[in-house]
Amino acid sequence: MVAPSQKNLRSYGRQTDLKGNSMLLNRREWLRSATAGLALNLAGLTAMAQREASHGIKAIAFDAFPIFDPRPIFALAEELFPGKGGPLSEAWRSRQFEYAWLRVMAERYADFWQVTEDALIYAAKALKVDLTTEHRERLMQAYLKLPPWLDVVSALRTLEEGGFRLAFLSNFTPRMLEANIRNARLDGLFKHSLSTDAIRSYKPAPRAYRMATEAFGLKREEILFVAFAGWDAAGARAFGYKTFWVNRLKLPAEELGETADGTGDGLHDLVTYLST
Repeated sequence: MVAPSQKNLRSYGRQTDLKGNSMLLNRREWLRSATAGLALNLAGLTAMAQREASHGIKAIAFDAFPIFDPRPIFALAEELFPGKGGPLSEAWRSRQFEYAWLRVMAERYADFWQVTEDALIYAAKALKVDLTTEHRERLMQAYLKLPPWLDVVSALRTLEEGGFRLAFLSNFTPRMLEANIRNARLDGLFKHSLSTDAIRSYKPAPRAYRMATEAFGLKREEILFVAFAGWDAAGARAFGYKTFWVNRLKLPAEELGETADGTGDGLHDLVTYLST
């Protein structure tokens, strides 16, 4: 099990200079979103149905971050701590996953909200950042207000109309999932919102991935898992899922002995993968 490097916040989803500039849409992003929207056509849906019939994919389970954009958290960190938001975010995210995995290994489980807050407190202390109660609350609440990536809504509707059953399979707590689904106005698109908190563990534990087979009542090979992090793609593939890695940051694959079945830098590529 390889924890993210403290120097590599990119594996978490940062595509920003942490000064808010990342929140501005550039022409390429807009065109990509529009291209994803064009997938909503009869030919695309027919192609998906044909692929499902030949490859057996009946349901798709998503990690949270292919859907929700975490960049506002980083922008807020820089707003609160000018010049220090980047290092704080990197240390925070790295420790967040280390704490999750270490607690499982030590059999001292705490849910993802708790480890996220604990990691933030540690990161602030390590970097000698004056994290007030107000700062901590604002940064934590940002985890409940994540917007969807630009290509999400059109892609999900295409997949739903293509006959695929959709679910979340995330380390987020139920509260985090529910709040972000409401915030992104994605109510009704997902048949299941599966939080690993229900089994008091975290991905990439095999029993965490097993939650989707049990919820859908399907075999492993009938489910496509969509990951944001390379380690999650590897973990799902090792479990036996077909996997698609939404590699928005164009990172190399993790050296964990497994390779995703498909990869792309957005959900428009997932739609294309399922249509060809």
